[in-house]
Amino acid sequence: MRGNFHYRCFCISLVTLLALVAADPLFAQQTGPQFAPGVLTTIAPDVDSEDTVVVHDLIELRANATLQREPNTDTKSRTLYEMAKAVPFRRDVWCLELAFKPLRMLEVDIPQVSGRMQRKLVWYMVYRVRNTGAGLTPAQQADGTFVTAEKSTESVRFYPQFVLTCQDRDAEGKRIRKAYLDRILPSAVKAIQQREFPDGELLNSVQMSEQLLTAETGRAIGGLWGVAIWEDVDPQIDFFSVYVGGLTNAYDWRDVEDFQARDPLGRGRKYLRKQLQLNFWRPGDAFAEEEREIRFGSAPGKADLYGSGEGVAYQWVYR
Repeated sequence: MRGNFHYRCFCISLVTLLALVAADPLFAQQTGPQFAPGVLTTIAPDVDSEDTVVVHDLIELRANATLQREPNTDTKSRTLYEMAKAVPFRRDVWCLELAFKPLRMLEVDIPQVSGRMQRKLVWYMVYRVRNTGAGLTPAQQADGTFVTAEKSTESVRFYPQFVLTCQDRDAEGKRIRKAYLDRILPSAVKAIQQREFPDGELLNSVQMSEQLLTAETGRAIGGLWGVAIWEDVDPQIDFFSVYVGGLTNAYDWRDVEDFQARDPLGRGRKYLRKQLQLNFWRPGDAFAEEEREIRFGSAPGKADLYGSGEGVAYQWVYR
């Protein structure tokens, strides 16, 4: 009798717990594939007040020697030449959330120019991108100064740029310059989707850029799922990073120092986009590539290879 009583109490408690879980918005509104804890790595949006302003000289004006002359009716600080020095450029910034599964490998059939199929080993990363509304805007105060204020980003587009970059060094300590762009391989996407979550949908980079990411509110977790694929990756690579561009609109630029007055506008100017750098390493060899050997984070004692601190798994960089 006592055993039956305890069993009935257990059943009632279990039913109550399931009802509470079902009623919780976090569980009720969750969409997309579900993974065990620790499978998905989530990088929160990085919105920094420093990203809302960049300070640069207007080199096109500073290169004009005639503007250095002081007019009799104005002070030196109010000349066009001086006003073109250290000019602040302000803008609104936004940033998306990125979550990804461990980087993996898969043998797939890739169509060739000849019309035949070739069996290849591709590297890929399944990811989810979300618009949490994270954003900042520069707000001018009554005294003319600026402060940054939160600004919800209603809807943006994600134009994916996944570049797998080798961080190995040669015998002389020079970086081995190898980089691989994300490839659009429909046959590979299909095979990866069957492996990762058959009931879901993975978008390639082109399909992802066509979608509008609206801001998600409340406790719902939605977003869009995509996959980045790299083909013909050198199996000898031991240390590498994946640079993810398009997650934010923050940018900067670099001007040349020898700009002349007669040069075309913007000569030599290089734009730098804020990107997410994900660090990886693999202790295996080139003869038996195994996805389980890929580790997320900088390799012990090799942090200088990635340009990051010891143990840093990711960082935001301008490049």
